[in-house]
Amino acid sequence: MPYGFGIIGCGMISNFHAKAIADVRGARLVACYDAVEAASRRLANATGCRAYTKLDAMLADPDVSIVTIATPSGAHLEPALAAARAGKHVIVEKPLEITLRRCDRIIEACEKNGVKLATIFPSRFHDSSIEMKRAVDRQRFGRLTLGDAYVKWYRSQEYYDSGAWRGTWELDGGGALMNQAIHSVDLLLWLMGPVDEVQSHTATLAHQRIAVEDVAVASLKFANGALGTIEATTAAYPGYLKRIEIHGSAGSAALEEEDIVRWDFAKKDRRDTVVRRKMQASVSTGGGASDPAAIGHHGHALLFRDFVRAVQEDRQPAIDGHEGRRSVETILAIYKSAETGRAVRLPLKSDPVLKARQKTQKMTKGR
Repeated sequence: MPYGFGIIGCGMISNFHAKAIADVRGARLVACYDAVEAASRRLANATGCRAYTKLDAMLADPDVSIVTIATPSGAHLEPALAAARAGKHVIVEKPLEITLRRCDRIIEACEKNGVKLATIFPSRFHDSSIEMKRAVDRQRFGRLTLGDAYVKWYRSQEYYDSGAWRGTWELDGGGALMNQAIHSVDLLLWLMGPVDEVQSHTATLAHQRIAVEDVAVASLKFANGALGTIEATTAAYPGYLKRIEIHGSAGSAALEEEDIVRWDFAKKDRRDTVVRRKMQASVSTGGGASDPAAIGHHGHALLFRDFVRAVQEDRQPAIDGHEGRRSVETILAIYKSAETGRAVRLPLKSDPVLKARQKTQKMTKGR
């Protein structure tokens, strides 16, 4: 019998979840939930699943064994806790949550209730990303020296105005870093390893009526001694494909969206020609550089397939809750450094107190 999936939150990204589930053997979409009836009905009509407007009712559906959470970033915790208590396995859209405490509560609830937990970072499942990781693990780069992530995207003012939660600390958890660049942050940490220290600057330069950054620049010191940078923006018209660069004493490589655009090593390997030929023509979408809907769902499908197998084999998913927490921690450290003007060391002992977040929360409560 296929594993029955239920989608929690029926906004734009839920369409990609539904398409991905349809592509996974041994999975089928049986239900969806949104507090707004029109949203759940829309997705149900498009996919043939059952629509719910009460979360408890969907979680009581015996056909649902796995849920995907596609609510705004700062509203992942509550449905994740409810799903874990109901004995449902949980897949959460990035970021896992917007504070470390909220991340930890999700992880603890899933472990306590014996259910699997995964965080959605589709980029790790692309063939080109896997080739980069394999080269790192085989030490083809020699001594790692630099690791850089560039996410120079564009979002219009209308994008931020389209939803009251967009551009807020309360539900977005941050701006260009937490919402858009977190995929590249996760990929960079996966390739380069953990970060020891960050020093950063952030600014809001091109958008109105948002509380968060639309430009961020951070310098990194990795635990292995290498240095690096993260540049993230939603204010770079018209928006370019995201790029990851890995450099070392014996090699360098660059990943642009799903394409490996540079692959240069001092010691040649018989696979190098194959990698260059196969991995330089794989981009099929704009990668969301200027249009958040211009992404593919194949990475989601691969992640969901791994998750189903993890349930079947009773193992941890490839990107579990602890993996999902790591990028949130790094981004929060970057925010803290930008606010204080000082370097911030990792791991963080607790959630950093961000004055910008406190200020907007007080403004919201006072309305």
